[in-house]
Amino acid sequence: MTDERLDDARLSQALKRRHMTMIALGGVIGAGLFVGSGVVIRSAGPATAVSFLLTGFLVVLVIRMLAEMATALPAAGSFYEYARLALGDLAGFITGWMYWYFWVGVVAFEAIAGADLIRFWLPQFPQWLLALGLLLIMTGANLRSVRAYGEFEFWLASIKVGAIIVFLVVGALFVAGLWFGTGPHLANLTAHGGFAPRGWLPVFTGAVAATGFYFGAEIVTVASAESAEPAAAVARATNSVIWRVLIFYIGSIVLVVAIVPWNSPAITTPYVSALAAIGLPGAAHVMNAVILTAVLSALNSGLYVSSRMLLSLTRRGDAPQFLARVNARGTPSRAILAGTVVGFAAVMMSYISPNAVFPFLVKSNGTVALFVYLLIALSELRLRRRLERDSPERLVIRMWLFPWLTIVAIAAMLGILAAMAFIPDQRTPLITGLASLAIAVAFFWLRNTLARRRLRAAPVQP
Repeated sequence: MTDERLDDARLSQALKRRHMTMIALGGVIGAGLFVGSGVVIRSAGPATAVSFLLTGFLVVLVIRMLAEMATALPAAGSFYEYARLALGDLAGFITGWMYWYFWVGVVAFEAIAGADLIRFWLPQFPQWLLALGLLLIMTGANLRSVRAYGEFEFWLASIKVGAIIVFLVVGALFVAGLWFGTGPHLANLTAHGGFAPRGWLPVFTGAVAATGFYFGAEIVTVASAESAEPAAAVARATNSVIWRVLIFYIGSIVLVVAIVPWNSPAITTPYVSALAAIGLPGAAHVMNAVILTAVLSALNSGLYVSSRMLLSLTRRGDAPQFLARVNARGTPSRAILAGTVVGFAAVMMSYISPNAVFPFLVKSNGTVALFVYLLIALSELRLRRRLERDSPERLVIRMWLFPWLTIVAIAAMLGILAAMAFIPDQRTPLITGLASLAIAVAFFWLRNTLARRRLRAAPVQP
C-alpha cells in the first residue's frame, strides 16, 4: 500500500460515524457566529436573520453540489480535482491554491484571535507567544495521526454544539417568560425602528458579510467521501448541515435580537450580552471559553484542510514535490508544517506591521471563499451533465432541481461579487480578493512557462 493510500485508509478508520456527525454539526458553528454576527446586527437590525437565511440557503446548495460530486467521484479526493476535471488545469490550479490560501489565512488569524481570548485571563503574556503556543499544540495533534484530527474536532465541535444548544434552550425560555427576569423580549424585534430599521439594502449587504461565516461547512463532504461508506456519510452530513443552518444560525440570531436591542452598544458582543441579560453567572467567562473553542476548532481544521489540499496539489505537479512526503503514521507532515510556518509568519507580520500584509490576508479571505464556491458550482454544472451521459449509476446523491438551482447559486454568487463593488465597506475585500486571483493566475502562467522551457532544454532522446 502506498503512503497516500495508507493515509486515506487511516482517515477512513479515524472518521467514524459519530465523528462525521459531530464535525458536520461543528463545521457550521464558527467564531464568526459568536463575534462577527454583531457587526451585521448593528447594520441590518433584527432582519439580520434574513441575511443569514439568504446566505445559508446558498451554502446549502453548494454543500449539496459537493455531496453529489464527492459520492460520484470519491477517488478524486477534493474539489480541486473536480474543478480540474470539469473546467481544466487553470481552474484546478486556482481552486487548489486559493483554497489553501484561505485556510492558511484562517490558521494565522485564528491563532491571533485565540491568543487574544487567552489574554482575557492571562493579560501578562504577549500575543505572539500565545499564538505560537496554539499553533504548536494543533500542529502536534495533526502530525500525530489522522485520527487525532478527528478526535480533536469531535470534542471541540461537541463543546460548540453543546454551548449553542444550551443558549437556544435558555434563550427560548427567557424570551417566552419562563426564565427569571422580565422585559420586552419579542417586542425588540420591531420596537426600535421596525424589523428592518435601516431598510433592506443593509440586509443584502449583511448577506455578503455573512458568506465567510459559513465557510468550512464544506470540509465534511470531502472527509466523508474518504470514509468507509461515503454515500451514507455524505448524505448524513448534508442533511445535518441543512437544518442546523436554520436552527443554529437563524434561531440563535432571532433570540439574540429579541433579548438585546439591535441598537444597544452591548450588541457588539451579542452572545455575551444576551447571556448577561438572561442572568447567567460568569457570562463573559463562559462565552470567552466557548469562542476560544470555536477558534481552536477553526485552527485545527485549517491545518488539516490546508495540508490535504497542498498534498493534492503535489500529486498534479502544481506544488513542489518535497511537500508530498508523509511520515510513518501516514500524515503529510511537510504539508502540515508548511501551513504552520506560513501561518506563524503571518502572525509575526501582524505584530511587526499590523497595517500591511496581515490586513490583506484578512480582507481578501471572504472574497477568496466566494471564488472557490463559484468554481465548485461551475464544476458541478459541467460534471453532472458528463456523469448523466457516461455513468448515471454513480449519481447516488443528486443536486436538487438540476440545473436550475445550480444556475441560481451561480447567479447569486456573481450577484454578490457585483454588489460588493457598490458597497463601500466591501470594495476593499473585493479588490484584495481579485488581487489574490490575479496572483494565482500569474503563478499558473509562470509554472507553465518554466515547464515549457525545461522541456525545450531537455536533450532529445535518440
